[in-house]
Amino acid sequence: MQAMKKTILLGATGLVGQQLLQLLLSSDHYDKVTVFSRKPLEAHPKLQQIICSDLSEMNQHAATFEGVEDVFCCLGTTIRVAKTRERFREVDYDYPLLAAQLAKAAGVKRYLLVSAMGANTNSNIFYSQVKGEIETAIQMLQLPSVCIFRPSLLLGNRTEFRFGERLSILLSRPLEFIWRGKLLKYKPIHASDVAMAMSRVAQMFLPGTHIFENDQLHHLSHPVVNNKIGTTSR
Repeated sequence: MQAMKKTILLGATGLVGQQLLQLLLSSDHYDKVTVFSRKPLEAHPKLQQIICSDLSEMNQHAATFEGVEDVFCCLGTTIRVAKTRERFREVDYDYPLLAAQLAKAAGVKRYLLVSAMGANTNSNIFYSQVKGEIETAIQMLQLPSVCIFRPSLLLGNRTEFRFGERLSILLSRPLEFIWRGKLLKYKPIHASDVAMAMSRVAQMFLPGTHIFENDQLHHLSHPVVNNKIGTTSR
């Protein structure tokens, strides 16, 4: 019988993070799930909660990363919520990178990051540029395994209202029939499917860096249809 693993999840209260947390807690692969959160979550026998007002305080809990095999990072915000570019960069770049650095120092085997479709360091769009920069920064740390997930428009019940996102969802529904072949890359995806893809990839042996585009996430969350893996980028 395979030994159970310890994992750390960042962003457990977000759209993807909430779904992933439930999968990890119910999984036979993990006996301990640690989350960093600003407010207490519902208790669970496997769940360890580290309450901190700011994720920069992860530095004070470096020992928590010892013995952990998988670190999942589902952190993400928007300019509207963050208010400033500086705060956006803290959430989407500084904190994921800090967690990756702590993971590297502790000998963590896998780092799994939720990024976004279109992530590119050379993008003229600030959001996509920062996503590209964090992908590059984490890859440069050369952890044993880095898995990057690039979902398209995320579907699910958010706690905050996003007008542009809600409008895009409504407009995409009548076009459901077009999401075939190459266009599958752009099809909106449920947060639960992204979480499922992440949990399944974490059980694979994938050394190096692997980037999973949106169409691959659809396939991974429904492996009966297809079992493609990500594109190796290093």
